[in-house]
Amino acid sequence: MKIIISPAKKMQRKEEEVFEITRPVFYREACCLREQMKQMEFEDLKVLWSCNEKIARENQERLRLYEMDKNLTGAVIAYEGIQYQYMAPQVFTERQWEYIKGHLRILSGLYGLLGPQDGVIPYRLEMQAKLQIGEHKDLYSFWGDRLYRELTREDRTILNLASKEYSKAIEKYLEKDVRYITCIFGEHIQGKIKVKATKAKMARGEMVRWLSENQIEEPEEIKNFHSLNYAFREEYSSEREFVFLEKEEVQ
Repeated sequence: MKIIISPAKKMQRKEEEVFEITRPVFYREACCLREQMKQMEFEDLKVLWSCNEKIARENQERLRLYEMDKNLTGAVIAYEGIQYQYMAPQVFTERQWEYIKGHLRILSGLYGLLGPQDGVIPYRLEMQAKLQIGEHKDLYSFWGDRLYRELTREDRTILNLASKEYSKAIEKYLEKDVRYITCIFGEHIQGKIKVKATKAKMARGEMVRWLSENQIEEPEEIKNFHSLNYAFREEYSSEREFVFLEKEEVQ
């Protein structure tokens, strides 16, 4: 079983690592994308990144100063978003590290697909960014089915904990023999299931931590997740969607 998650915009560099840094499988492609951005004018980068001037200047400076193969940080440590805070990989046991090394994959606009130990540098490039590369109009076109093929090379079960922006890069290519399960974390409000982005990120990170703690291998075991007051709800779930609702919202 492979677990896919989204990256985070906020990133850090850590010189001390608790594991050996590895090279991303799509390293060469990432270098090409980064070189493409380095050739762009500031105003075009600002549009590409959909950010204010301060953030654009910071990331343009990163393009100028950082090198793709130096001062690297393992991907799962480099990302600092809410999901990663709740995952808390810094305090993982050796057994948990071994689990996520084999199971966890991070989807990335720049790097394509990352393992937890893959060395990265801080960057800004969302999967939905309109970066044209040759005949490709955007990153979905550029990556094509490569991320899916790599993800399913040894595994035919995928647990999707990524946002739609990133899972879209995988779902388009799903084959019939691949079991693809999306986890939904929501609240039952006025007869409808509502998903709140921040709470969903917290739950996704918590689930990765829980999966690693419990060494989960079978999809059915995922239904036992009950952290952050969430509980699996069979009546709202299907073979392709596992729905978890906050207990206090359920009557």
